[in-house]
Amino acid sequence: MKMFSKKINKYIVYKHPMCYYKYEKYVRCNLIKIFKKEKIYMISQDIRKIAPEMDPLRRGMGWSSEDLSKPQIMVESSYGDSHPGSAHLNIFVEEAVRAVDENGGKAARYFATDMCDGIAQGHDGINYSLPHRDAIVNLVEAQANATVFDGGVFVASCDKSMPAMLMSIGRLKDMSAIVVAGGVMEAHELPKKYIVDDPACKINELLTLEQIGKFDAWEKTGVIPNEQLDYYKHHACPSCGACSFMGTASTMQIMAEALGLMLPGTALMPSTAPELKEAAYNAGKQLMDLISKGIKASDIVTKESFENAIMVHAAISGSTNATMHIPAIAHEFGFEIDAETFDRLHRGAHYLLNIRPSGDWPAQYFYYAGGVPRVMEEIKSMLHLDVMTVTGKTLGENLEELKKNGFYEHCDEILREKSKLFGRDIDREEIIHSFENAKGTDGSIAILKGNLAPEGCVIKHTACPKNMFKAVLHARPFDSEEECINAVLHGQVKAGDAIFIRYEGPRGSGMPEMFYTGEAICADPKLASSVALITDGRFSGASRGPVIGHVSPEAAAGGPIAFVEEDDLIEIDVDNRKISIVGIHGERKTPEEIDAVLEQRKANWKGFESKYKTGLLKLYAQHAVSSMKGAYMN
Repeated sequence: MKMFSKKINKYIVYKHPMCYYKYEKYVRCNLIKIFKKEKIYMISQDIRKIAPEMDPLRRGMGWSSEDLSKPQIMVESSYGDSHPGSAHLNIFVEEAVRAVDENGGKAARYFATDMCDGIAQGHDGINYSLPHRDAIVNLVEAQANATVFDGGVFVASCDKSMPAMLMSIGRLKDMSAIVVAGGVMEAHELPKKYIVDDPACKINELLTLEQIGKFDAWEKTGVIPNEQLDYYKHHACPSCGACSFMGTASTMQIMAEALGLMLPGTALMPSTAPELKEAAYNAGKQLMDLISKGIKASDIVTKESFENAIMVHAAISGSTNATMHIPAIAHEFGFEIDAETFDRLHRGAHYLLNIRPSGDWPAQYFYYAGGVPRVMEEIKSMLHLDVMTVTGKTLGENLEELKKNGFYEHCDEILREKSKLFGRDIDREEIIHSFENAKGTDGSIAILKGNLAPEGCVIKHTACPKNMFKAVLHARPFDSEEECINAVLHGQVKAGDAIFIRYEGPRGSGMPEMFYTGEAICADPKLASSVALITDGRFSGASRGPVIGHVSPEAAAGGPIAFVEEDDLIEIDVDNRKISIVGIHGERKTPEEIDAVLEQRKANWKGFESKYKTGLLKLYAQHAVSSMKGAYMN
């Protein structure tokens, strides 16, 4: 192995301005011979010996006899015509396949298409969103283990496909793996007639998808005409890629790089950038190097790399859904991380990112400002720099090399070009603040606990008005989102209310997101800073305002949220991480009195029966663990 490593390293050069490895032609043509000469262990070849039908079946697909003895590489993706985040992924699949085939391996394409929360929004289709994350993991596991591969390139972009691929790598952690993200769609430049003065965003010239919920609420309440809403709807997604804000898709692309599973600087590139296509090719090449050196996914992803990812999450004000996905990914790798780990690491962390929805800029500008490497540079003192990455080098070594190979200069050049739209220079610190000039110094999320949520619940406090950090509100419980949003839109919700949407947790209905209700509240200035939305469901990564989700135990499991009644008093205390029922029917009570009332209500509770009697949602309801632990199927 040492001889092999030295020989390969002799032929590695850096390609300016990006930080990817490029093999000389000699190595590319002769890598398969080196694999054989150095006797690199390939499990695929062991399986060939005991499965005699494998060779003829692969020959039937057009494989050559030489292909059969090469390292077998799975190129798994969520490619499909399901939504803009996946419809373009085959471009990157083909680049990765070409790279593997040209660098001594034989690639096989596999597909596990994902669904889109946006397309499933507003109907029961959204209930499949989180469960289908686990369905993808199970499918990838079956595809990988039914054939057996020596390594994998995993290509995805979005909310559930990216965490599903990371969970899959965890389940297949004893093979080499690398991730390619499908990037982010660019924002639409609005004509002057459609630019609105939105006090929640300083950069109103650019349209992104997360604004559509707000504009839809404005149209329903007469603020804008239908024709204007139609324009926004038809131009909010000008290209393929993940939605251009710091939602769950963008967050999880960044988490993949922060875990060390992506080439440095490749998360959240614009999907149309030529560098992204090149990155996919280089990822395929780098996977072959990982295999040659015997570096497996389990060598890269450690408890320390998860802590790095959570620190980056704090710095970017990442989606609250990461508090489910990261624990689920960690579970597959054999580590125990829960939502409280986020709370512990977020406390005192510097929050740097000025990206929508809690900031001003579309997500593509994250890359222009230097991306994940720039964030990591700013919070370097809080990171484990000795963790291994897919480059075969440590995180610290990667960060040092990025300063020398032209990566930051390349990003600066793009940002200068983009500045022309605004008629002024854009300082990258408008997008990614420096550590010293942080937007906040207490991370971006908090885990609240109390007699309402004994296991916890999550709030993105960077998107919550400060006056709602400590408040006592009057409960307005609803047992479905449809009932709740109807009350909001028809003026039945008043300042000082705490709106509850329950029976929407993992075991209740698959844990859909409550995006429309949250946007309807934020779109009403009277409610945006005076009403809280509390649910055992989850929120879109685009959600803003005083929204509290993942309440655990959930209502379907008999959690206290099921027993809240009209006009009960609810106290929220973000700084002290508390959320409690402090009064009954408008009257303050002692904690002991509250406990007695809840016990009585529980005794009268008729229980919960899922309406799903067959299929995936039935299985998920039966086997999903708490959202505080990752909401994975156990």
